[in-house]
Amino acid sequence: MESGRWTEVPETRPVAPIDATPAPSSVFVDAFSFDDPGEASDDAMALARELGLSITAADALHRADRRADESTRRFLEPKLAHLTPPDAMADRAAAADRIARAVRARETICVFGDYDCDGITSAAVLTELLRALGGTVVPLLASRARGGYGFSGPALDRVRSTSATLLITCDCGSSDHPRLADAKASGIDVVVIDHHLVPPEPLPVVAFLNPHRPECGFPYKGLASCGLALSIAAAVRQRLGVALDLRPSLDLVAIGTIADVAPLTLDNRALVRTGLAVLAQGTRAGLRALSDHARVDAAAGMTGEDVSFRLAPRINAPGRLGDPDLALELLLTRSPSEAQRIAAAIEQISTERRAIQERMISEAVAEIDARGYAREPSIVLAREGWHPGVVGIVAGRIASRYGKPTVIVGIEGSTGRGSVRGPSGFPLHDALTQSRDALEVFGGHQAAAGVEVRADRVELFRSRFSAACDATGAGRAGPGRPRADVRLDDRDDPSVLVRDLALLEPCGEGNRAPRLLVRGAKVRRARDVKGHLKLELDVGKRSWSGFAFSIGSRARELSGSVVDVLGAVRRDTYRGGDAVELRVDAVEPTRAC
Repeated sequence: MESGRWTEVPETRPVAPIDATPAPSSVFVDAFSFDDPGEASDDAMALARELGLSITAADALHRADRRADESTRRFLEPKLAHLTPPDAMADRAAAADRIARAVRARETICVFGDYDCDGITSAAVLTELLRALGGTVVPLLASRARGGYGFSGPALDRVRSTSATLLITCDCGSSDHPRLADAKASGIDVVVIDHHLVPPEPLPVVAFLNPHRPECGFPYKGLASCGLALSIAAAVRQRLGVALDLRPSLDLVAIGTIADVAPLTLDNRALVRTGLAVLAQGTRAGLRALSDHARVDAAAGMTGEDVSFRLAPRINAPGRLGDPDLALELLLTRSPSEAQRIAAAIEQISTERRAIQERMISEAVAEIDARGYAREPSIVLAREGWHPGVVGIVAGRIASRYGKPTVIVGIEGSTGRGSVRGPSGFPLHDALTQSRDALEVFGGHQAAAGVEVRADRVELFRSRFSAACDATGAGRAGPGRPRADVRLDDRDDPSVLVRDLALLEPCGEGNRAPRLLVRGAKVRRARDVKGHLKLELDVGKRSWSGFAFSIGSRARELSGSVVDVLGAVRRDTYRGGDAVELRVDAVEPTRAC
């Protein structure tokens, strides 16, 4: 099968992560390089009055074509009560009936999740909720070392060893027909919960939960597997007639949804907003311990960025380098001391992952520069010794740096496994389809994919993929210049602005955080902090801090100057109180309008 067999799911990248050496997104240029969106219009001012928002926040909404209507009010205050009724979801009732019967009969239920963040959180959601409903549950996760992605042959052997009579797959299974048929022949009923590509062949299962099935009447197609898992748990709860509060599990749903780059719109927006609030409460021992290691200040409120760059990479780290079970143990433990022990182990693995990642990125950039690949429509790199668990991160970073579809392949023996990432909106799956004759296997979707290629066919694949990307015009313009979405209105109180911009959270896929242009800021002080730039700014009559990745060497020339700054505004948790920090994407000398 050439499509849908396996793929890695990317980690979203709104800005450079704090816990890893960042991509060179912060820039200093001599010419005015980003457009000034101008002052707020009269319509934006009216929107600010009608919604009771700061001018800048209202201007951002107005430029996103929002009005003072019910849709915008629901956007600003999403609630679980706004969730789409799930009744039309294909096979939801059948799945709930079979799982409820297994719970009542004390059957052993095996919950099997993929090794990425969505699969791990989905497995954790179902495990803890079904146990709370009285079920006997054995959780397992896919492993790169033991069968790879999805429900493989070795995975089926592991399931059989549990003596389970019911298997629930999470974030995998849609294309695993042979193993699912073998499970059925072994007397194991199967419920598949997934949101990946749906093949035309019917699955040999009791129920197949996937909103992308053509016959599924559930109108919202954006749920990640963790959101589907929560919905199934709600249906089982109803079948059993048990009063169980599902909201404490929404922290897991928030993490899985954000990490899987699911659209943060409508249902997902309500689930994730509530889940971030649960996460900020610190009630789950494992995530509290992980947040401590990640230096996330929960009291300041959790954001999509915190999850994307602080928590999710750490949850993914064990599965990237070895066994993902450690991450699942962390999410399920109720012991604070055990949580601290596991979180410390994960932090060590995460540190190792970052070192491997940076070495691979350095080697990739050197090869690109040496061979002139930056001038090509796409970038395809393959090398012995590149870790297969880290190729996805590296591909994302290279794609972001050069603005081109990128494939990074780790070669082992005669075969290479790689990950594919590209500029936003580029149809990666279509380009791979046009290159299929050079590949052994590929799978995934338009935003991210995985490939398997023979070592002796890498050059052929590079040629085929380059031609396919060239036909779409990919990569010709390079990474482009940063653009501002809205100009800061100096009449806004910074602390009020931060509060109002928090209403736009969760930000990420489908709801990008607005980039603010701050004009005419006086640089009172500029410092080089371990290669990064720390700024103290006078913005109007107020003091702001600023932080820019990778351009600490510019500190001397910026000190005392007047600059325009592009970035994202958030509360400065280090200084506390009403202090505001600008996460800088670009900074340049102020020019006359």
